Amino acid sequence: MQGTVNGFSYGLVTPLVAYFMACLGGALGLRCTTRSMLVAQSWRPGWLALGSAAIGSGIWTMHFVAMMGFTVRGTPIHYDKAMTFASLAVAIIMVGIGIFIVGYRGARGTALFTGGTITGLGIASMHYLGMASMSLDGQLEYNTVTVGISVAIAMGAATAALWAAGQVRGFLWSVGASLVMGLAVSGMHYTGMAALSVHLHGTAQPATGDSPATLLAPMLIGPLAFLLLAGVVVMFDPLMVMGKPTVVPAEHKPGIPAHTHVRHSAHRLRFRPRRTVEHRGSRTPQNR
Repeated sequence: MQGTVNGFSYGLVTPLVAYFMACLGGALGLRCTTRSMLVAQSWRPGWLALGSAAIGSGIWTMHFVAMMGFTVRGTPIHYDKAMTFASLAVAIIMVGIGIFIVGYRGARGTALFTGGTITGLGIASMHYLGMASMSLDGQLEYNTVTVGISVAIAMGAATAALWAAGQVRGFLWSVGASLVMGLAVSGMHYTGMAALSVHLHGTAQPATGDSPATLLAPMLIGPLAFLLLAGVVVMFDPLMVMGKPTVVPAEHKPGIPAHTHVRHSAHRLRFRPRRTVEHRGSRTPQNR
């Protein structure tokens, strides 16, 4: 028996909140990626790791916020917690690989294509692993062509977002990149959901079990708290909003003596006029 699938049980509330969470995670993660390109090598891994965790948590939270509005008429839905959190780990790791490639190799050419592809595959892997964590009285079936389209959307939009983050053109540019990343995650999610059909077995009572919102809400507390902390870190970093590089004074650079050049220039500026005046004065009586 074919089940009736509804992905908008709460109307537009869950899609809009899900999109906001994807944009929030994308904004934090891409801003950290931009910041990593402006700091010393020793600080770069920390910023990239924070960005990877922010994007991974954002897309994972987006997925399961959207799934709160997902119901199948005739059967309750349960979620396997181990597989649910495994999808979070997959998202962070695969997105992290893509971000580290762009962070160290630059947002152009082969590095951008590779990083965007891996990041997009991480988004898609998180989605379908999260779908596999569902337990219901039926079997999930997917349309192969639509699944392929959803993966292509994730890869293309993730590549565009990483390219925008690599331009380092200020806060508004990063906001635009985060909107693209949110579009990638949301577009991939709902395209993937359009590929889904459920074949019910008809062996369970239709009115039993908890709602998806009741099951998923406790799982979202941790990632939401992390996004909040990441947002605080980003907000209080003095150079994050403007996107300006850290300027290191010349006397602090290795191999350059402190203040040597400055003192030498001051000496030359101070004594050259005196030598010139004395020299002219000594020659004037002789000429006369």
